[in-house]
Amino acid sequence: MKRNKRVRILDVIKDHIGNNKKEYVIVVLLFVIGIFLGVFFVNNMEDMQKTEVTTYLNNFIEKMKNIESLNQIQLFKNSVGQSILLAVILWFFGTTVIGIPVVFGIVLYRGFCLGYTISICITIMGLSKGILFILILLLLQNILFIPAILALAVSGFKLYKSIIKDRNKENIKIEVIRHTIFSFIMLLVLILSSMIEIFVSTNIMKALIKYF
Repeated sequence: MKRNKRVRILDVIKDHIGNNKKEYVIVVLLFVIGIFLGVFFVNNMEDMQKTEVTTYLNNFIEKMKNIESLNQIQLFKNSVGQSILLAVILWFFGTTVIGIPVVFGIVLYRGFCLGYTISICITIMGLSKGILFILILLLLQNILFIPAILALAVSGFKLYKSIIKDRNKENIKIEVIRHTIFSFIMLLVLILSSMIEIFVSTNIMKALIKYF
């Protein structure tokens, strides 16, 4: 039964991506551009800016080393709150014709943040330690977080195209409902990503931080 459910879920995901190939290409391209912009920004930072970021990163590592226990429940609440806010923003602007640039802007910004973080860690900590730090800090939660954000953007983009092409109010209403349901499902994925970030990645980081 479990195997059948997994197969069905995979089929649904494949169908969703297959039916929205063009939208995913555009959204993923924006995300990748954001990553490159983040890397480019770090590579062109002034020495003073690099020094400030280095100090911040070193202070963060030292703080993690000295903290005996983390208030994971509070961290989880904060992370879930941010996920809810992000999902609501993407849902809201995805339901408005003029809001789709905001959705694309968020995707671009998220890509920028990822590129910036990866580049700054490698620049400051070196290739081997930097990659290890990134894998521990970002990999697990972003396996769910990034696809969920991209899927939310695609859902909003699809609704935008439906509103532009079809002026029938009933059809638009159905598409808005679909977008809302899909957004709620993606919110659950984002909350799961928050759980992984706080209760898995943070504990791994706490255990291995002494090596950085």
